[in-house]
Amino acid sequence: MQTVFNQAQLELLDMLSFVKSPMMLSELRQVVSDYFAKQAEEEIDRLWEDGTLNETKVESFRHLHERTPYK
Repeated sequence: MQTVFNQAQLELLDMLSFVKSPMMLSELRQVVSDYFAKQAEEEIDRLWEDGTLNETKVESFRHLHERTPYK
């Protein structure tokens, strides 16, 4: 089976060729993590602003007990 990369994956692979130390890898990992955290925060803000998410909904998460059934 052949793996086909999309444009974003190809560009990330190109960038990774410049990572020469564990420190650089750690810094890159932090930058990517910060990017996705910012995206999640913006989406939460959007959901809050359009009313999809509110205090009642957030409070209901405290009592949410979803479990993966294991056999």
